[in-house]
Amino acid sequence: MSFLAFLLLGLLAGAIAKLILPGKQGGGWLITLLLGVVGALLGGWLGSVLFGTGLENFFDLSTWLLAIGGAIIVLLIYGLIVNRRSNKA
Repeated sequence: MSFLAFLLLGLLAGAIAKLILPGKQGGGWLITLLLGVVGALLGGWLGSVLFGTGLENFFDLSTWLLAIGGAIIVLLIYGLIVNRRSNKA
């Protein structure tokens, strides 16, 4: 997969993850892109370790499911960090 396709995958996976998760998540499109790309990396790594599949093809369903799943995990971690930081202030 090309670099631009991976960025697009990360952006869309981050946006879908924000739609799936309940509640209000902070951050704009740049945070969504960064969290989505990190989530896609995490999802691809977990997919290769657990299932023997990765992020090879942009139009493959497993690629999208892994990227969205990874983005959900990263968004949950990001939400915990941001909420903990705002509660201390």
